[in-house]
Amino acid sequence: MPLKYLHTMVRVKDLEKSMAFYALLGLKETRRYDSEAGRFSLIFMAPPGQEEAPVELTWNWDGDDELPSDSRHFGHLAYEVDNIYETCQHLMDNGVVINRPPRDGRMAFVRSPDNISIELLQAGDALPPAEPWSSMENTGNW
Repeated sequence: MPLKYLHTMVRVKDLEKSMAFYALLGLKETRRYDSEAGRFSLIFMAPPGQEEAPVELTWNWDGDDELPSDSRHFGHLAYEVDNIYETCQHLMDNGVVINRPPRDGRMAFVRSPDNISIELLQAGDALPPAEPWSSMENTGNW
């Protein structure tokens, strides 16, 4: 029986903040569905050229107080990047906390405004260790 990946859904509290976060990662809005009757919006965001692998941001217009505070029940989203150091620096420059710095030149973790853990993986071989990443401590949970 064939299986085809469709998307990963995460619920968000602040649509603008969440969309801005995923845009910092390089994702673009690919489609949107607004339900007047259900009072919710579904915004699909994906890396350019990878529209078949989106993350679906589900936003309830009247708020969503049921989101857990730590989101650890979810696991994480993972994205491959061309240069993990440049990506992490770009995120830090825009106010994103690097929870698990890329000390090994290969892997880092950050969190979305909705506390979704995002894993960043270096494409190909790990980059040589470099400062400030090599000596940077973890911050919070990842």
